[in-house]
Amino acid sequence: MMLARVADSLYWIGRYIERAEHLSRLSDVMLTATLDQNEAAVAVAQLALAAVGDPQERLRGRTPIDAVHAMVFDREDFGSVVTSLARARENARQVRDQITTETWERLNLLYLRATAPEAEMTFDKASSAFLHEIIADLHLFKGAADATMSHGQGWRFLMLGVYLERAQLIARLLEVCFGERADPASLDDHLAQMSVLRMACALEPYLRVYTSEIQPRFLLEFLLFDEEFPRSIRFSTTCIEEHLTSLTRHAEYAGRAGPERLAGRLSARLQFADMDESLGAGAILGAVVAECSRIHHAIYETFVTYPLEMRLPA
Repeated sequence: MMLARVADSLYWIGRYIERAEHLSRLSDVMLTATLDQNEAAVAVAQLALAAVGDPQERLRGRTPIDAVHAMVFDREDFGSVVTSLARARENARQVRDQITTETWERLNLLYLRATAPEAEMTFDKASSAFLHEIIADLHLFKGAADATMSHGQGWRFLMLGVYLERAQLIARLLEVCFGERADPASLDDHLAQMSVLRMACALEPYLRVYTSEIQPRFLLEFLLFDEEFPRSIRFSTTCIEEHLTSLTRHAEYAGRAGPERLAGRLSARLQFADMDESLGAGAILGAVVAECSRIHHAIYETFVTYPLEMRLPA
C-alpha cells in the first residue's frame, strides 16, 4: 500500500483538475450566453452561478462578465480556476516521483500560462479562446496520465478524485435545474436547455441519442442515467466503485463500512432507479451529493487518516 500522503495528493490532483475544467466550461457557456443580452441569457448565467454557489453572492453588483473573471482569476476564491490549478500543481510537485514527466510538464505549463502577468489581459481580449485552451490542456493532462502512468494504485487514486468530483459537480448542476428548490420555468427556453448540456460537455453525445429533440426530462435522463456517456452520474459512480474495489484489496481494515461498499450501493441505486421517481423533488440528486460526501470521508478514513495501529503488524 502506498503512503497516505501520496494517496492524498494524487486524489486531490484529480479533484482539482476536474473542478478547474468544470468551472472553465461553465464560465465559457456564461460568456457565450451573455452575448445575446436577453432574459434567456440572464437565466443561463443564474443557472451557472447557482451550480457553483450563491449567484447573488458571486454577482454582488457585478456584471456576468466580471463574475466570470473572478471565477477564473480570484486567488481568494477556493473554487476558482486559478486556485484549483495552483493546488493541483502543488500536490503534483509533492508527488513528482509518482507521476510521469508528461503529466507534470502539461500541468506545470498550464499553471504558468494561467498565472502569467499577461494572462488576465489575454483573457480580456479573447475570453472564450483562453478558456478553451485551459479545457484542452486539462484534457491533455488526463490523456497523458492515462497513456503514460502505470494503471496501478497511484493512477487509480488520481482517477478516483476525477470521477468523485465529476459526480458531485454534475449532480449539483442538475439540482439547480431539477431539485426541490429549482424554478420549473428555468429550462423552458431552448437556449437554457442547450446551455446546460454544454456545461456538462454533453450536447453532441445527447443529440446522437435523442436527435434534435431537447426536452428537460430527456436531459435529466441522459446526464443522470446514461451508462455510456463518461460525464453522466451513473458512469462516474460505476468508475468510482471500480477504482475503490481495486484499491481496497490492498488496504487491511475491518469493522467498518468500506468506501467501496458505499460506492457500490450508490452505483446500484442509479442502475435500478425509476426515472419517474427521480423527477419532481429530485431526491435522487440530493442522495448522490450526500453519498459522494460519505464516500469521500470513507476514503479518508481508509487510506489517509486511519489509526496507525491498523497498519502495524500484530
